Amino acid sequence: MIEFQTKSPKILVIGDMILDHYLWGGCKRISPEAPVQIVDVEKESISLGGAGNVVNNLIKLGAKADIVSVIGDNETSKELKKLLKDIGVDSKYLFTQENRITSRKTRIISSQQQVVRYDQESTSQISSESQEKVLTTFKKIILNYDIVLLSDYGKGLLTVELTKTLIEISTKYKKKVLIDPKGFDYSKYTGAYLLTPNKKEAGEATKIDIKDNESLTLAIIELKLKYRLDISLITLSEEGVAIYDDDLRIYPTVVREVFDVTGAGDTILASLGFALACQIDIDVAVKFANLAAGIVVGKIGSSTTSFNEIIEYESSINKSSSYQHIKTLSEIIVVSKELKSKGRKIIFTNGCFDLLHSGHVKYLEEAKSFGDILIVGLNSNRSVAALKGKNRPINSEDDRAYIVASLEVVDYVVIFDEDTPYDLINSIKPNILVKGGDYKNKQVVGQNIVDQLKIVDYEDDKSTTNTINQIKKILNTNATIN
Repeated sequence: MIEFQTKSPKILVIGDMILDHYLWGGCKRISPEAPVQIVDVEKESISLGGAGNVVNNLIKLGAKADIVSVIGDNETSKELKKLLKDIGVDSKYLFTQENRITSRKTRIISSQQQVVRYDQESTSQISSESQEKVLTTFKKIILNYDIVLLSDYGKGLLTVELTKTLIEISTKYKKKVLIDPKGFDYSKYTGAYLLTPNKKEAGEATKIDIKDNESLTLAIIELKLKYRLDISLITLSEEGVAIYDDDLRIYPTVVREVFDVTGAGDTILASLGFALACQIDIDVAVKFANLAAGIVVGKIGSSTTSFNEIIEYESSINKSSSYQHIKTLSEIIVVSKELKSKGRKIIFTNGCFDLLHSGHVKYLEEAKSFGDILIVGLNSNRSVAALKGKNRPINSEDDRAYIVASLEVVDYVVIFDEDTPYDLINSIKPNILVKGGDYKNKQVVGQNIVDQLKIVDYEDDKSTTNTINQIKKILNTNATIN
């Protein structure tokens, strides 16, 4: 499904900046002063929240993103700017307003559970001068972007007049506006392409108690008509996402286990924006956003996800196309680095895999047993011909790659054109290299790069050459009979 992973759209985010602050620890006793836990803090961390988390999600997906916001002149703002710099985002469109407190949400986490949260922030509307700075800047830069995302956390940035004007200007320049809304009155969002309220928020905005498909349909249609949306959308937590244009569709979310829903709305907004900026159909975009959200709710804290995580996750729930497991050299290098950063053990093997037979499959199954991720280097057509002769391969490299990638035990396939896979192995730097039994007591190409070499015996009488000879024998017999 995900055929736009190499694209890098330009996306502008406008919204409330928040610093998410975490104190991590454990609890072994109750306070003698009051019936509350005493958490022994073991570590402290900060991350981008609010509109900043939307930007962070976009960067992880491969977009080029900028953020427009208004912040205070305090230490929290400095920390936010540093976090933006760390992910390669310029803070040139962050405007400082005196006597304003940039939002900081501090969460105390005990044994992977949030115990309490306290906030320090300003929630009053930004000044007219700040609104003018945002608007003036927006008019100057809007043509540089493919889509506009508004992340409204109700902290005072997206005032009624400012929001309306941003939508009007975007409509004038034919730029879609996607909004994560806040509050009960959605009138300021009129004319947006779509909103991303959850079921509770949509119920409050429409005054409809959403409890079944009938009430859901009434609410989603009212949102579309009342606020002149192109697409009406309501997120349904573990039930998925409902969308309506001319008819209602509900796409379920597949979640392994929910640990924390913090920032899930940011991920939905970012992934929808990314897909639509790539000119992807809305239904495909919603499925993509569902996968992304399914990953982040399995993490603690404001989280992001990447294309590689989404592909792996989609594969694990048996919804991915085999094409998504076929990678170029540059793609597999990125994948390998990400997997290693997570402590995954990578196995590499290579071969022609021309006419796939049970011997191939059993060999690959044993190879996979040595680690977590199996990457198969596949000889190109030229490379096979050089090894096997001018009448080989029987199947093209694209067909062979697709068939091997479809095997459950194979995670990724990379076609290589060189006579040996040395350069490919050196680029991936796998933990384990696997070769067939005919390499026993021999020097194996690339074994100096890996941590460990494993030799797997081939199954007797199982080979492509034997299969070809058997076919020839049958054809010759039939020719003689005829």
